[in-house]
Amino acid sequence: MMLRPLLPAPVLVSAILLSGASLGSPITTLKSPRVEIPASDLVFPSGPGSEQINGNCLTCHSADHVLNQPSLSKEAWEEVVAKMIRAYKAPVNADDAEKIVEYLATTKGRP
Repeated sequence: MMLRPLLPAPVLVSAILLSGASLGSPITTLKSPRVEIPASDLVFPSGPGSEQINGNCLTCHSADHVLNQPSLSKEAWEEVVAKMIRAYKAPVNADDAEKIVEYLATTKGRP
């Protein structure tokens, strides 16, 4: 009965020692991973403020990502845009931010 708790220890030590055998093997080839990043040529639909949202927001977000967000009130969109500027340091000037909020409130605003 006393040996039962000790049984995992030799198994663990054996596994570590056996896996260590491959540590001394030299690396003969380096292989770079191939990663395909999805790209989107989708822009925000035209309308008042579309130039500002396309010019500022597509730097970090796809239009698809933004357009698939839940519909929010104008006040909530103001908070979202302010957070992007304040917390994430999005370089958006005040005039553009206002037009972006108007665009989002019109396009993705609550009915």
